[in-house]
Amino acid sequence: MNPSAEFDVVIYGATGFTGRLVAEYMNQAYGVDKDIRWAMAGRSLDKLKSVRAEMAIPDGVTLITADASDPDSLAAMVKSTRCVLTTVGPYQLYGTALVEACAEAGTDYVDLSGEVAWMHDMIKAYEDKAKKSGARIVFSCGFDSIPFDLGVLFLQNEAMRRFGAPATRVKGRMRKMQGTFSGGTAASGRESMARAMREPEVMKVLRNPFSLTLGFEGPEQPHGMAVAEDADFGGWTAPFIMAPINTRNVHRSNALMGHPYGQDFVYDEMVLTGPGEAGKAAAEAVAKNNSLGGEGGPKPGEGPSKEEREAGHYDFALLGITKSGDQIRATVTGDKDPGYGSTSKIISEAAICLVKDCADLEGGIYTPAAAMGLTLVERLRAHAGLTFDIET
Repeated sequence: MNPSAEFDVVIYGATGFTGRLVAEYMNQAYGVDKDIRWAMAGRSLDKLKSVRAEMAIPDGVTLITADASDPDSLAAMVKSTRCVLTTVGPYQLYGTALVEACAEAGTDYVDLSGEVAWMHDMIKAYEDKAKKSGARIVFSCGFDSIPFDLGVLFLQNEAMRRFGAPATRVKGRMRKMQGTFSGGTAASGRESMARAMREPEVMKVLRNPFSLTLGFEGPEQPHGMAVAEDADFGGWTAPFIMAPINTRNVHRSNALMGHPYGQDFVYDEMVLTGPGEAGKAAAEAVAKNNSLGGEGGPKPGEGPSKEEREAGHYDFALLGITKSGDQIRATVTGDKDPGYGSTSKIISEAAICLVKDCADLEGGIYTPAAAMGLTLVERLRAHAGLTFDIET
């Protein structure tokens, strides 16, 4: 981290759909606050000026011109701030140079990446450099994967408090979700699959539940790719499109923290559709839905209206079971649509948490749970419209 930098957080990609919402949230939540010094960055100064005016952001918020294809501009931006918050994806196309610049300069970094193969490559290429420079690089700081990664941490913390032992088996079930994934998420998914088709080694990374725990291989995990009935939740379940991202991050968190969940930890995520024939039919419909990855999905820069974002929400349930059979349940909810309204608040608070609340965290490449842990849970509860509750 660069303590003498002019800014605490620079929002890179502030003219994109999600980047605009991040800037809007930062302005509404913190204004031109001397305690949180933030700036907006993007390729076009004119577009930045337009967004700043459109979002009613004061002229006192600095604008920075930076482009992923211009290393000098990235280096200058990175040196100006303690943390770069980037919404510029797909990250496998536009993110590598920025990760390298942050790792070189010792500047913190948060993003919205759910691109497992790219994250795997970045860990191999830049983790040692980040450790040496002091840069704290944290991937997946949006809907993928903070509610899930921190949800498991929250449940495990309570399991240890109650039982003196972790839950070595955790089931995650999405009970309700209204809203859309972002166009950037859709583009990232398409790019990841295109790369996997070109490079067979990438497909191996995507299929491996422990692809982000470099050097550690745990027990066999549920594949989560088929409709199934779940007696623990009293209903049918279907594949959850975020599971191949979230599960990898949860296993990396466990590894980075020294395996507090156990080296035999088993975790999966599914969509819960309900009981009976209606639940089974709904699960089968979910399993056949490919709207995120299809050509009819959202495009980068596109997104729902403010009314749609405000009407969105999600409810994620967790069940933890210890080796001795003790059970504990937790719930994580969000008060806005996942891909935009909730994500923009989550990543903003993650960036602020990293620079304001994590002074003792050493350099490296982290998950949200391993980097910020329960401190971020409290920030999200207080500011971002998320709840974390233990079900009694």
